[in-house]
Amino acid sequence: MNWYSGLNLIAQGLRGHRGWEPAWRSATPKPRYDVIIVGGGGHGLATAYYLARNHGVTNVAVIEKGWIGGGNSGRNTTVIRSNYYYRESADLYEFSLKLYERLARELNYNIMFSQRGMIVTAHSRHDMELSARWAGAMRRNGVDTDMLDVSEIADRVPALNVSPRARFPVVGGFVQKRAGTARHDAVVWGYARAASALGVDIVEGCEVKGFVRSPSGSVVGIETSMGRIVADKVGMAVAGHSSVLAGMAGFRLPVTSYALQAFVSEPLKPALDTVVLSLATGMYISQSDKGGLVIGGGLDRYSSYAQRGNAPVIRDVVGSVAEQFPPFRRVRLLRHWAGIVDVVPDSSPVIGETPVPGLYLNCGWGTGGFKAIPVGGWTLAHHIATGTPHPVARPFQLERFKTGALIDEAAASGIAH
Repeated sequence: MNWYSGLNLIAQGLRGHRGWEPAWRSATPKPRYDVIIVGGGGHGLATAYYLARNHGVTNVAVIEKGWIGGGNSGRNTTVIRSNYYYRESADLYEFSLKLYERLARELNYNIMFSQRGMIVTAHSRHDMELSARWAGAMRRNGVDTDMLDVSEIADRVPALNVSPRARFPVVGGFVQKRAGTARHDAVVWGYARAASALGVDIVEGCEVKGFVRSPSGSVVGIETSMGRIVADKVGMAVAGHSSVLAGMAGFRLPVTSYALQAFVSEPLKPALDTVVLSLATGMYISQSDKGGLVIGGGLDRYSSYAQRGNAPVIRDVVGSVAEQFPPFRRVRLLRHWAGIVDVVPDSSPVIGETPVPGLYLNCGWGTGGFKAIPVGGWTLAHHIATGTPHPVARPFQLERFKTGALIDEAAASGIAH
């Protein structure tokens, strides 16, 4: 694997850039592996990487129906944060944030992680009470946060309308300074490159048709469009299609799939140096390194596997931007898209074993999948390799829907989903 550095870039430039190698090997599947990971997005690739790096399990295949990063990993708003309410959630996402903070150096790949902070704005007395409770819980959970008054928010976000006469007047809020954004494609490509360098086979354009079962009922492989592939263990990290594959394996998941839209504007000069989320509208916005405003909002309120959205959500989200950020009213949208998010009743993920022996699961991240890529991969790899849940993932087992030990983060996530 070529080592990426400034000196290497200069050397390759002097040679006409003819010495670069492909970032990862395009593999043809072997008949047998120790572990198969279904899903070539961030979570699947991170799982394969940590299996190889943390546990020495290198006879691994990542099976992807389309192309690497062609699903939700390339269709999100790139925000990374750990400002969750419950201790279990805070521990999980803070673990992920800490992994993100050293990920570029570890993978030798610039993921463009910018810890520009995230401001949550409150628009009423009730919002402020919620914000104070939320921030207090974050502090108890060991997550950094500071309360902000209106003048502090106005200084940080000059484009935001904080007037008392505004439709959504700002009365305060709080900030997590270590939050920020990263380049979504770079995270996926970095994990793919690092996993491939450790011997993982990455197989694109290979659709899973079903699971191979032993006489005892355990999963011992998969049937694909490229033939049967046998393995000791199989992991699934397919986000919105988790319930589809679970059905192939013979069990049901408490998962409903929705479209979640995102928008990017035409490039602008630097105008917004933080992430802003509005409690009043659920709209959140940041500015990318290329200058485009990256905008998100709530879910499309019907079940769908379509990677597109509908007009009412576009109207609500764009209207919220125009109302709350007057200088952006005449900015033109460049494009918009949707990812397929997998939502469970308590809006918290599922990481670990399934009812079918030999089959493991990573799903249920809803709108929070991108920020959790490192921890999702780390904990699923731990469970597959050791047979026991990682301590930070223990509360997020599928069995909680039988015991009732739910972790209801719908409100603390900042978006009503």
